[in-house]
Amino acid sequence: MRRFEKRPLSWAKVNGNLRVNPGDEEELKRLARSYKKRPVHPLIARPDGTMLDGTRRVLGLRLIGETEAEFLITDEDLRPEDILEIQLVTAIHRAGLTGYEKWQGCLRLMQLHPEWQQVDLANFLNLTPASVTYMLSPSKCLPAIQEALKAERITLADCTTMSKVSDAGQHDMLAARLNGAKPDELRRQARQARNGTNGQQAVKTARVRIALPGDISIVISGRELGMAEVVELLAETLKEARRAAEQFDVKTFQSMMRDKANTGS
Repeated sequence: MRRFEKRPLSWAKVNGNLRVNPGDEEELKRLARSYKKRPVHPLIARPDGTMLDGTRRVLGLRLIGETEAEFLITDEDLRPEDILEIQLVTAIHRAGLTGYEKWQGCLRLMQLHPEWQQVDLANFLNLTPASVTYMLSPSKCLPAIQEALKAERITLADCTTMSKVSDAGQHDMLAARLNGAKPDELRRQARQARNGTNGQQAVKTARVRIALPGDISIVISGRELGMAEVVELLAETLKEARRAAEQFDVKTFQSMMRDKANTGS
């Protein structure tokens, strides 16, 4: 028998889920806000509160201060292997949107709301403005790039990189990507294109020292660097640091970054 009931979120048991890492807090909060706005898929649980589907939404709802939600409660006689099968099959067969479909969806929403800015779309989708810029990046690309994205020969990340250069640069970068160039090669090509804007040679230095308050400084060295390289290196390092801060101390993070640099990954 199945029935819908409102229950306290504290009733839901979320520890037995297959997923080891449900995501960071901000991601869970965005998921919960999206679910509150339009709860398409139900939260499914057993009568004792064991979650069968919807663990991440429950965690997110708790984080945004919600205290109760509607659950689809099933009293079917399920063995542990049945529960695991439900969780695994649900995750495996949940088809995500392609990069092209995400772009088209965002584009159509903007067309339906001509008064919107990108920040309004971000708020509507419970995403960061940077995520929306990323998904709309094909709009700044050549039609050939858009077609390659539709055919899934390139990704949204490729479009984001290509969107930052001229039409001629986009044409060259698309050809390179389709011929097997790696994403980091594309980013390097984009930096070179930006540094050569207006025919001016960008100033570069082999060592950059950035002074911060409190007698703290960050030093980047090892090769000739322009501002584009500095920005990208700092952005990538910040991303890695935020990810590591959830689990590791600063010394472990330092070792991880050294190992990553040595392997070239």
